[in-house]
Amino acid sequence: MFPLLLVLSMLEMGSGYVLEALEATYLDNPTLLVLVPVMIGMGGNLGAILSSRLSTRLHLGLLEFDLRDTVLWTNIFAILGLAATVFTLLALAAWVIGRFVTGAPMALSDLLVISLVSGMSLAVLAILLSIGATYVSYRLGLDPDDTTIPVVTNVADICGVLILSGVAILVL
Repeated sequence: MFPLLLVLSMLEMGSGYVLEALEATYLDNPTLLVLVPVMIGMGGNLGAILSSRLSTRLHLGLLEFDLRDTVLWTNIFAILGLAATVFTLLALAAWVIGRFVTGAPMALSDLLVISLVSGMSLAVLAILLSIGATYVSYRLGLDPDDTTIPVVTNVADICGVLILSGVAILVL
């Protein structure tokens, strides 16, 4: 696990570098700063939820890596529904906080677009990472409980920063 954790730590440093490189974008729109920590955390959390559910099903012998697995699809749709709810509420909270802190928050419609597009994109990525990490762990004979969550959360962190920043730049 040590080499894996070392590589993942390097990825986390890359996330900080990306945030620093895009500092001007965030300082020009301080309301976006509210989105950053939640976006980073939620991508990993959504992936961790799915990863743990997949690992449990794998240990019970119930997981099949098959597109016809209805329980797998149910879990995927549950993650997408949770993401849609959380990222909508995040946009509303950022708008309210921006209204009190800056006095002139971004338009609510812009915040909703940025939060939902980046959040749902990150959720889809977290789903793919969770399924992929579980499958690779299984094929390599590793315990997915030990490998999937660190991989998914770390990769989702850096991707969350990249996706949020990219969508914000496109919208603004």
